[in-house]
Amino acid sequence: MEEVPHDCPGADSAQAGRGASCQGCPNQRLCASGAGAASDPAIEEIKEKMKTVKHKILVLSGKGGVGKSTFSAHLAHGLAEDENTQVALLDIDICGPSIPKIMGLEGEQVHQSGSGWSPVFLEDNLGVMSVGFLLSSPDDAVIWRGPKKNGMIKQFLRDVDWGEVDYLIVDTPPGTSDEHLSVVQYLAAAHIDGAVIITTPQEVSLQDVRKEISFCHKVKLPIIGVVENMSGFICPKCQDSSPFHIAFQKESQIFPPTTGGAEAMCQDLKIPLLGKVPLDPRIGKSCDKGQSFLVEAPDSPATVTYRSIIQRIQEFCSQRLPEGENLVGS
Repeated sequence: MEEVPHDCPGADSAQAGRGASCQGCPNQRLCASGAGAASDPAIEEIKEKMKTVKHKILVLSGKGGVGKSTFSAHLAHGLAEDENTQVALLDIDICGPSIPKIMGLEGEQVHQSGSGWSPVFLEDNLGVMSVGFLLSSPDDAVIWRGPKKNGMIKQFLRDVDWGEVDYLIVDTPPGTSDEHLSVVQYLAAAHIDGAVIITTPQEVSLQDVRKEISFCHKVKLPIIGVVENMSGFICPKCQDSSPFHIAFQKESQIFPPTTGGAEAMCQDLKIPLLGKVPLDPRIGKSCDKGQSFLVEAPDSPATVTYRSIIQRIQEFCSQRLPEGENLVGS
């Protein structure tokens, strides 16, 4: 993953892709093609489409395999437990769309209506859209260059008929590349509440998360906070032996936080740590079966942490400033 240049002008700048610091940057062509966002008529179309969406949350990760899609899915599940809350989950991981599997929607198809593409609804108040719904088989490889991926993201944002939505959750691929620049650029005029950044405790993951944080600062994307996944492990079967044994359970560190984990990083960078989700084998099992872990394991320490994180995200969104003003972390 390439680190954002220190003096990067930012994707929204008129000098994006054209400044001296842009020379040699792998994203130079993309930024240059989008410099002066107003030149793309899709920006205004997306802004108009997004007027019915109250809150927009991006879920980012520096490295793959840290549980970003799992978190996106369970954030959607948790928010949608309130029947009065309308939730939309958009998967823009074009080459690795795992949301259909995690949400139990494999094999579903997207339908066209007079007002655009209709999302696939898991519940009456939970709609999902993914490139996975457009493939003939889950095993099909998406072999696209950047411009085609960016075009698909534009189409998702402009042509999907979400209706009145309280929360739009955008699950992104790992990194700081084409898809991320596109979604930030296209949604900038429509106001993004912020990003939730997912990591695991070990330094190899935190290194890439620091780059993700740098990316957010460069493109003026507010950071809601960081979630540390796979943070310790307590064997769930040990809880079955005796109610008195629980107090003596020992937590194992599967991924040792050799540099202090996300907690130390967040303190150093002055970014909120939303929570530390412990490992629970039932999380993976729920995702494979397309079920909500929050429902399948309501008493798990991981579920308790998930619910606390979801509440903090809701509080952040409810306290957002009027459009055009900066939020904390921007």
